[in-house]
Amino acid sequence: MIPGFGSSQIRYDMFDLVRDAEEARRLEKCERIYHRGQEMAWDGKDILPMLLEKHGGVRLDPDKRKPLMQVFAIILWGELAAWKISSQLADRLVPLEAKMAATSQAFDEARHFYVMYDYLKELDYKVEPLDRAPQALLDLVLEADQLPYKLLGMQLMVEPIALTIFQTVRESGIEPVLCELLRYYERDEARHVGLGMQYLPSFLAKMSKREIAALFGFQVRLMALAMAELKFMEKDLRVLGIDPRTIVERTRKKQLAALQEALSSLGVAVGDERNYAAAALNAVTEYAFPEEALREDKPARLRAAWKRFWFKDPLHDASEFKVHEHAIKTVHGVQ
Repeated sequence: MIPGFGSSQIRYDMFDLVRDAEEARRLEKCERIYHRGQEMAWDGKDILPMLLEKHGGVRLDPDKRKPLMQVFAIILWGELAAWKISSQLADRLVPLEAKMAATSQAFDEARHFYVMYDYLKELDYKVEPLDRAPQALLDLVLEADQLPYKLLGMQLMVEPIALTIFQTVRESGIEPVLCELLRYYERDEARHVGLGMQYLPSFLAKMSKREIAALFGFQVRLMALAMAELKFMEKDLRVLGIDPRTIVERTRKKQLAALQEALSSLGVAVGDERNYAAAALNAVTEYAFPEEALREDKPARLRAAWKRFWFKDPLHDASEFKVHEHAIKTVHGVQ
């Protein structure tokens, strides 16, 4: 094709898209995500040194150094994947407001990646490839070609996992520098979930029942890989004094809250129709991450898993993310 003739990647129609009142409202929220990201931006080259000085460097029991490093090495490469995916979304989403929100996330994820790498170097981290389980989870979203799959996978599934790990590690007080740093990460990541909640409905409204079923089949695959990733991390988490079951339960609430928010504008309530694939995955998760009292009792774990298969998850809403609204030092002052 001769440049200047024929089709172009510049979308001159980005202002001409037909919107109903509900979609216009949601896209306005996407635009606010971008501007809020500008207001809440923080300087990683300032914050991490400040926290290291405040706490006298990294203070961590020697036996917990490697487990912490292994858990957050997974987070490190997850941040790179999120950076790549949000950049893909910023390029391919057409409406200006959604494009702006994705661009804001790419900016944040770049900061998250380099700051986490700088922190891990304080633990003498040496770059190694990810284990197969966490890499499979990230690759599934990275390699998804369709935009609704990327939005569901990253914003509504992977981001809530990261948020839950950040929250749980921060509350553990395991290492002062990291725990305070995670307040900054949480503030950003909770905002990122908003793009999926506000723009995924625009795709869902145009999809057939078959296409939606395929999308939620993709969600089940993600949930299975997330469970495998958490199982891989289980030993390290327990050394750090963190119960993986807490992460499972918290993640499930956040994912349901994000999904319910996305579907509510279409008049759909999560849980109205039983998803047997998701129910089976819930049962497997119950068996893999049992309550403490059942860990050594396999028959009891099986009974608990069977009960969970028939359990109907309660509905949650976006207030589930308010716990992450910490005051942080931004480039504009403390907010």
